[in-house]
Amino acid sequence: MIRSFAKPAAFLSFLGALAACKTPAYQLVDGYMYEQRPGRENENWKLVWKDDFKGQTIDTAKWTRIPPGKSDWNRHMTRDDKCYELKDGLLYLKGIVNPDTSADERPFLTGGIWTKGKFAFQYGKIEIRAKLESAQGAWPAMWMLAEKDKYGKYPKNGEIDIMEHLNYDSIIYQTVHSWYTLELKQADNPKHGGTAVFNKDEFNVFGLKWYPDKIVYILNGRETFTYPRVQGVDASQWPFDQSFYILIDQQLGGNWVGKVKPETLPVNMIVDWVKVYQ
Repeated sequence: MIRSFAKPAAFLSFLGALAACKTPAYQLVDGYMYEQRPGRENENWKLVWKDDFKGQTIDTAKWTRIPPGKSDWNRHMTRDDKCYELKDGLLYLKGIVNPDTSADERPFLTGGIWTKGKFAFQYGKIEIRAKLESAQGAWPAMWMLAEKDKYGKYPKNGEIDIMEHLNYDSIIYQTVHSWYTLELKQADNPKHGGTAVFNKDEFNVFGLKWYPDKIVYILNGRETFTYPRVQGVDASQWPFDQSFYILIDQQLGGNWVGKVKPETLPVNMIVDWVKVYQ
């Protein structure tokens, strides 16, 4: 005869917790986009992706060197090894004076990496530990762009700037951009950016926590600025409901940061690690 026994509540609770631990925090889309599972907003963060740059070369399964473009931020980008160095578990993204303008007429060269087409995520927490060197015209940035054109071309899909630093400033900028802020000029309804004082001469942890209804910026674990999703405004206020990829780049020059002084170069953004949680 088979007898059934009631299972103690504590045992059932343990089984539920065990099942939760085995359930991924995300749903994988197209093999590389990590979309956070619904209802995890109040759960503990789980590490889902990282790079600590311990190898001899940049991991090309995770990153691509950013090619040059025509905008202020990428006009000096290069894939040349001169602007990239891995040493002692640290990635150096360099801004330098171009040593050979006969092959490339640009006066400066800069290094940057992105995860486009290799890793993107929708909602979660990202943290990047790095040290920012200063120079006149230096503009290091950590930011995110939409992996897919869900709402159309830029800026309709939005931009999330984790951190931007200018010249020798003792502050960083933490900002979001979108059609709503740029084209509809709604930069203060709600306020779309803030600044935070950081430790200029040390490594800092830059990041944000991204939820379905808000983006909370953090610096060294401290919350510094929040951009909320608001009701009753144009729908373009919140394009941040899709997967975004990561960009980390040492930029030089442009309308915002100003002219570059070559004598203050080279300059580095030194990256220790990148971690994404959901």
